[in-house]
Amino acid sequence: MNKTVIIQASSRSHGDTSKVVNYIASKNSFDVIDLHKKNIGHYDYDYKNKDDDFFDLITNIVEHYDTIIFATPVYWYSMSGILKVFFDRITDILRIHKDTGRKLRGKNMAMVSCSNFDDLKEGFSMPFYETANYLGMNYLGDVHTYVENESIKKEVKQRINDFFSTINNLQ
Repeated sequence: MNKTVIIQASSRSHGDTSKVVNYIASKNSFDVIDLHKKNIGHYDYDYKNKDDDFFDLITNIVEHYDTIIFATPVYWYSMSGILKVFFDRITDILRIHKDTGRKLRGKNMAMVSCSNFDDLKEGFSMPFYETANYLGMNYLGDVHTYVENESIKKEVKQRINDFFSTINNLQ
């Protein structure tokens, strides 16, 4: 299979992160899922949100993709709230949909962060790396991008190209 999907996790479907995601997807023929367009409720211990979009979405992801790339803007030195909710909901497939959760083992994960400057703080990627480790996924790495004046600078595009050239060789 070896298909790749980018999970775009911005509060704006057409913001800076989407510029980067669209650039990556067009260069690599990756599919894109926009979490902003999904109805995914917060995790709770009583599974009150079991009928929202999360289970169908995660089932589709684990059934059709080998590599999952999370693309998030940097909000207050961390991943976006939308992506944090998505990560929290992974608990659902570890506790009540265990067969689906087990299908994440051996899959690949990578992360793309986006902001307005080349100033990502150390430790930003830790939740991604540790989540991949916990789930038995292969963490392929991460790349920080930034958009200035509504465009991706040439050096940022080169950084993206180099990163994806490297991870495509790891898969």
